[in-house]
Amino acid sequence: MLVADRYRLHMCVGRGGMGEVWQATDEVLGRSVAVKLMLGHESDPSAAERFRLEAQTAARLSHPHVVGVFDFGTWDGKLYLVMELVEGSSLAGDAGAPQALSPERVAVVAAHAAAGLAAAHREGVVHRDIKPGNLLLDGDGTVKLADFGIARFVDDPSAALTSTGQIVGTGLYLAPERALGQPASPASDVYSLGCVLYQLLTGRPPFQGDTATALLYQHIDTPPAPPRQLGVGLPAAFEAYLLTLLAKQPEQRPPAQAIADWFASGAWRGHQSHVPTYQQPQPQQSHQQQSHHQQFHQQQFHQQQAPHQPQGRQSHRQPQGRPQGRPPAQPLAHTPTPSRSRPGQHTAPQHRPSARPSARPHNPRQAPRGEGGLAALSRRRPRKTAAVAGGIAFVVFLLIGMAWLAPEEGSAETPSTLPTATTGS
Repeated sequence: MLVADRYRLHMCVGRGGMGEVWQATDEVLGRSVAVKLMLGHESDPSAAERFRLEAQTAARLSHPHVVGVFDFGTWDGKLYLVMELVEGSSLAGDAGAPQALSPERVAVVAAHAAAGLAAAHREGVVHRDIKPGNLLLDGDGTVKLADFGIARFVDDPSAALTSTGQIVGTGLYLAPERALGQPASPASDVYSLGCVLYQLLTGRPPFQGDTATALLYQHIDTPPAPPRQLGVGLPAAFEAYLLTLLAKQPEQRPPAQAIADWFASGAWRGHQSHVPTYQQPQPQQSHQQQSHHQQFHQQQFHQQQAPHQPQGRQSHRQPQGRPQGRPPAQPLAHTPTPSRSRPGQHTAPQHRPSARPSARPHNPRQAPRGEGGLAALSRRRPRKTAAVAGGIAFVVFLLIGMAWLAPEEGSAETPSTLPTATTGS
């Protein structure tokens, strides 16, 4: 079969849900190429334009560890993409028996794949679908990244993971922020690469689940088991650095170029103390970007830090069982009120000396700030306050009764003068 009067197809070497890859020959230039035919794009009117934009993006990448793109076009109603032919196989291995490589071989894969990712990230391209099947191994052992940009709409992980009760292959390498619905970033590619390296070392991905939802929650909240706990003979530096690639927060993962340099330098053979740490500055995450468990723990922390709870009279200053009037053995910390704390920050209790010495010992029923003297007295001495209030009320009622029973001034003369005035008229 001759495509576009130029590319003669020989053998199908790969097939997916929307496309297939053929080993072919470019009869114009006389070289072996790989031709990818896109299928099923007629149902999506924008597929052709999207494919063209993605092909142009992939064509900008020229790197020894990236599969090159040579041509793009339409033939017989099908979109086709002509790429560099890699004489070898992918790192996916046999689906029934995944392969486990030695640390030396995995270090080479990490250096090559990270170098290819770094070249793409410098061009503003995010792969979005790093998995063993997209890491191709040629005859001399060089690793090349395939399917740059095309996988976003050919095998969209976010759409595939909506299938209930089915684990999609790409979901095994999905970054936590992508599982939370955030867009892909270079750090997302780094996390996916860490999942691939973990699988190449142990023979299994870092997380597995019975459903796609369970798998997503593991990516979000569950720390991966260190490979050495699974019986893998791995240098401490290698294991520690691999776990930084699998950090839950994107800013804690190293950039792709740093990964390539670190593995190429042989530092992975050293001790854990030789592993660098990364903390890239990132804007504060919104409430929706936090995991469910992190939100719960944050709410619990705020409740514990509240200086006065409306229920009951418990206080963190002193236990309830302490008798009244007995001072504590040592001064306790004062927790600032929430109005003095910035939003999103937690103020830890601080031990500060009082501005002036207190004249009386610490009272466990000390009134909160803002209460008046009567309220403070009623909280400290409720019975005495009730007795005083009762006495005051009795005196007030007694005075009111005496004033009501006493005759008004001049009232005795009124009966004699009133008839006189009437008679005189």
